[in-house]
Amino acid sequence: MLERVRAGDAQAFAELTGPYLSELRLHCYRILGSVQDAEDMLQETLLAAWRGIGRYEGRASLRTWLYRIATNCSLNALRASGRRPRPEPPEPPFEAVTPTRRGEPVWLQPYPDALLDGIPDTIAGPDARYEAKETIALAFVAAAQHLPPRQRAVLLLRDALGFRSAEVADILDTSETSVNSALQRARATMAAVLPVRDRDSAPLPRSAKERDLAQRFAAAYGDDDIDGVIALLTDDAWFTMPPATLEYQGPAAIASFLAQSSRYRGSRHTWLIPTRANGQPAFGCYVPDEHAGICHAHGVMVLTMQGMRISAITRFVDGGLLPHFGLPRTLPVRWSSRSGS
Repeated sequence: MLERVRAGDAQAFAELTGPYLSELRLHCYRILGSVQDAEDMLQETLLAAWRGIGRYEGRASLRTWLYRIATNCSLNALRASGRRPRPEPPEPPFEAVTPTRRGEPVWLQPYPDALLDGIPDTIAGPDARYEAKETIALAFVAAAQHLPPRQRAVLLLRDALGFRSAEVADILDTSETSVNSALQRARATMAAVLPVRDRDSAPLPRSAKERDLAQRFAAAYGDDDIDGVIALLTDDAWFTMPPATLEYQGPAAIASFLAQSSRYRGSRHTWLIPTRANGQPAFGCYVPDEHAGICHAHGVMVLTMQGMRISAITRFVDGGLLPHFGLPRTLPVRWSSRSGS
């Protein structure tokens, strides 16, 4: 098949690379934190592989060679974006209550679970330090965005995918010493910024318990039943809105913010449609138009669960995210039931 590809057979190229597309897209997402940028980098990777297949000598596996291209395409994209000024992080459209803290802006998007289909559980090598479900989780990807790009790539290749240091050095055109040094610094940063949560105590993904907790949250949130939402949270739960820097921790702080948000929206209750992101329960968010009989897309909300409670609510207010989850940008108001819940 490789000879057919070198002879210009596009169908053979698609068959050769097809088994790796889902995991390469996820790798680009972990580096970039953006589902749209990950898709763009996957296409860049395929184009570079098609053009460079004649130089592929087979010294490394085809998978490793593709990871080399995908990693360097993603790092080049980060360098290019780093040279452009970032917009100011958004603020709520009302004067928000004082947050628990103001964090650094994290330019992050949720990743649709539908794009995880077809990724084998065995993609991580024996040297991986994290389980696959950990590296998909929103908290892990958010923490990785705090790393410098080179450290981020090293950590993901070594600890998420299990490549050996020598392989990572080859992928990044550097020395093993440099890889090990970057890895040590990256691990220290991740230990400091990654929340420590007992994921094993959370309900199993897609289980009846997880579904029940998510449904109870959606019913309370959609009805602006703030007491009902707060009753489902852990005592140290966080409410964040990346890339906004306002972060609220604990039932009292979260309740105050939700109450202010509810007052701002008035009778326009948020309608939540269930979906999944980063291996976690999520919702497409819609808010009714004041002047038309439709609901407008208003981003995605992702829940992190611990035990039978919710330990984090991450609210993304970008309406453009909904199509990635197979959800429309608008819906007729008649679709929503009582109070839009």
